[in-house]
Amino acid sequence: FTFLLIGYISNYIDPIDILGSIRQFNIGWKRFSCDIITSFSISMSSQEILNRIESIILEIVTSLSKAEAPVLALPNRSSWANVSFDSAIGLQMSSRQSVTTIRSDCPSSVTKFAQILKILSVIYRLVQSNSYATKRDIYYNNTKLFGSQKAVDSIVDDISCMLKVPRRSLHVLATSKGLISGDLCYMEEDGTRIDCNSSSTAVSVSSNISGIKNIVSSAKFVMIIEKDATFQRLLDDDFCTKLSPCIIITGKGVPDVNSRLMVKRLWDELHIPIFALVDADPHGIEIMCIYKYGSVAMSFEAHSLTVPSVMWLGLLPSDLQRLRVPKDALIPLTKRDESKLCSLLERPYLTSQPEWEKEMKLMQQNKVKAEIQSLTAIAPDFLTQIYLPNKLRYGGWI
Repeated sequence: FTFLLIGYISNYIDPIDILGSIRQFNIGWKRFSCDIITSFSISMSSQEILNRIESIILEIVTSLSKAEAPVLALPNRSSWANVSFDSAIGLQMSSRQSVTTIRSDCPSSVTKFAQILKILSVIYRLVQSNSYATKRDIYYNNTKLFGSQKAVDSIVDDISCMLKVPRRSLHVLATSKGLISGDLCYMEEDGTRIDCNSSSTAVSVSSNISGIKNIVSSAKFVMIIEKDATFQRLLDDDFCTKLSPCIIITGKGVPDVNSRLMVKRLWDELHIPIFALVDADPHGIEIMCIYKYGSVAMSFEAHSLTVPSVMWLGLLPSDLQRLRVPKDALIPLTKRDESKLCSLLERPYLTSQPEWEKEMKLMQQNKVKAEIQSLTAIAPDFLTQIYLPNKLRYGGWI
């Protein structure tokens, strides 16, 4: 076993840099390892991050010196049992969460053990040199070891959770898939000035939200849009200037972390209403809930990702009846939809949202769903000329 582990380490990581720093580190590792990972830190110095990585490597080396198999303990990021709900924060990881053990002497987990060590080594060098890399860069650093981009993405989040350090503090960036447009200007960390109102093709959400500064906006509200197609329709219709100054943003479906960070940053900086425009289906509702309350997988970083003030603007299940959307534009709920809807109704945050619960039960009762595009069955420009203006003028949100 020891030779197998050393073989992985020698092939995939070079721990010399880490161990060299450890020799200069004058704190007892046992006391340190007990103290460091007790709470999630929103901001942390580079040295503190290096110390936390050094603690993990010290434990591995100590296990090897005792001829024991090193084990890594990762908080379980997929279990609802590890999550609690706070109406002011959303879904947050409990302090006493269950863990998944990654053993170095088990054939089924030794590869993941090596992958984690490799990424820890990369992160250590990035933090030490104050440089940045994307998750894609890390994957191409050793495609044979990682096998897929998905493996890297998951492990980076696991490490962030294990160290109790925000991913951006690990100097690992992710390419953003989200788009943003409207009355908003800001400066990127490198000094680039971004004007979201000057382009008819929208602007990609920044990959370094924490580095944004000098935010300027006269927007009256922010609108989160579930789908790229709807976002593009609003962009083509010049929605952000015709009704009132606003900002529109889309994560193109299930939002990436950068899109969520951007919505949170806008709320923190501007303190203006934030609305969600999603399909009247269980999938759209769940996406809205991710922005508002967070997700189980990222509950360890809830403080910097959730925006509990998000309001449901549309498409409401009750709108389908009120507007008399043609029946041929409605879609029957599938078994999967019904299962997802039941799951949503059991979520802990629904008790604080009786109006949301009422709308979801109406969908469950009627057994139909509808996309935002179904409004074109009433009139081609109904969404931008009638539906949204009336909703925003007369308070048609919940």
